Order: sequence, then structure tokens, then C-alpha cells
Amino acid sequence: MRSAAVEYLAARTVDEVLAALADGETSVLAGGQSLVPLMTRPGAPPCRLVDINRVGGLDTLAEAAGVLRVGPLVRHRAFESDTIGGPLGDLLRVVVRHIGHPPIRARGTMLGSLAYAHPAAEWPAMAVTVGARLVLDGPAGRRTVPADRFFTAPFTTVRRPDELLVEARLPILPDGTGIGYAENRRSSIYPHAAAMTAVTVTGGVVTSAAICLVNSGPYPVRAAAAEATLTGTTFSDDAIAAAAEVAAESDTGRLDDDASRPEQRRAFLVLARRALRQARQGAARCG
Repeated sequence: MRSAAVEYLAARTVDEVLAALADGETSVLAGGQSLVPLMTRPGAPPCRLVDINRVGGLDTLAEAAGVLRVGPLVRHRAFESDTIGGPLGDLLRVVVRHIGHPPIRARGTMLGSLAYAHPAAEWPAMAVTVGARLVLDGPAGRRTVPADRFFTAPFTTVRRPDELLVEARLPILPDGTGIGYAENRRSSIYPHAAAMTAVTVTGGVVTSAAICLVNSGPYPVRAAAAEATLTGTTFSDDAIAAAAEVAAESDTGRLDDDASRPEQRRAFLVLARRALRQARQGAARCG
């Protein structure tokens, strides 16, 4: 069977992009790492693309007022260097090393991954972990959505078909924050399960904890019960073990109720414990 016919539009301005998206059926092409394989499958329906690679101002990567602003043309590989400092930079460098392979990191984009919303993808989990805010531009103007309300189902977000995801705003993590990431990866570019953490220690006590379980359900969420268990502790081995146990038992309620659930919960127990230990080491270095 022949591949789908493609109508291609090369936009020069955001207004041109929004005009193309107004039909509600046009897809945005930035890196194309997820989009192109889908549209080239045999039997794929005809599609219309608007290429944003020539639009000026969409490659912003800048820190201001305690926020790192990331535009839709910022490639994964931009986060491999030490340009971004502090605990947030540490987290971004750890995460990007686990994304796909070099060609994907060279062309793919963070915002493309967020819009694609794969339930096991690393960038959506990162956005939820740090409490990012995502900016959408459309016919009614711009609106900002917290990352924990952006994802609604596998490959589904609150972005409307006529909107463009124009910016991710990542809060700069405070001094004394340690980060961690641990995954269980099989033969796939996405992890089977993972845990991501960002824990702030002040005066020897955990003052803030973010724990995200990756692929524990249709979209990433914070492990709120585990975070509450860890906050206020001295980040001891016992505190880590208790928080990991709570994460695996109480924060995995979205797992399908089938025979694989005990195995999945066991995986999240191990991964959460490992990621929290990494965070403790990082917090100790910061302190």
C-alpha cells in the first residue's frame, strides 16, 4: 500500500502556524521523530503538515525570574551540556541521556515530546516532577496550563487542535535539591517503568519532595502519598524505604488490575528507592 499523501506548509511566523492549525486537522512538524513514522505507515490517511522550523523566536532557551523558558524548536541535545546550572540542569542532563539515541536527540524537541504525550516518555515526567507550566497559543490568545493538568490520557493533552505549544516554563530548583532517575528498560526506546525525584533538604530535613512514577498509568503523576511520607524526615535509609513502599502500594492505583500488577509494583518499589538514594547523594553535595 502507498504511503499517505502529504500537504506541506512552511510557516515563517507564529500567525502563519496558527492560521494553518485553524482547520483543526493540521499537524505541527518540528523534529518529526514521532510524527514522521506515523504518517509514513502503509495505509496512513492523508495529512497536512505545518513546518515551524523557519519560524523565528521559537528556539528560546533562557533563564529569567527563576524560570527556565524552553521554546518548541529547542532540541533534546541542548540539555546535554552544562549550560544550565544547578539541580535543574542536573536533572535535565540525567533525563536527556535516556532519551532514544543520538539521531533522535539531535532532531527531536522537548515540546514535541510533551505534545506527543507518550505515557512512558521522559520529558512529560520531568515536567510534572518540577511543576512546569506549559504555554499554548491559539485563536483565543495564550493560556498557561500546569503540567499536572496538561496530560489527560495516553497521547492526549488539553491542547486543542488549533493551538500551538509555544513554551515550557521550568521552575529553577532551589539549592539543596538532589535529583534522581531510575528506569527499567526493555527492548524499547521508552522505559517499561521509571521513577524520577527532586528532593530539597534544608538543615538536614526534607522540606520538599517530588516523586513521579513513569508509566504507572495513562500519564505521569506525582506520587503524593510518598512525598508526604518523606517530607519532614532526615532522609534516612528508613525514610527512603518507607516512601518507596508507599509509592509502590498507594501511588500506583492506576495500574491495570491484572496478573502483572504485583510485578509492576515491585518494579516501582525498587526504582523509587534507587531514585531517592540518588537524590539524597545530590542533596548532600549541594549542602
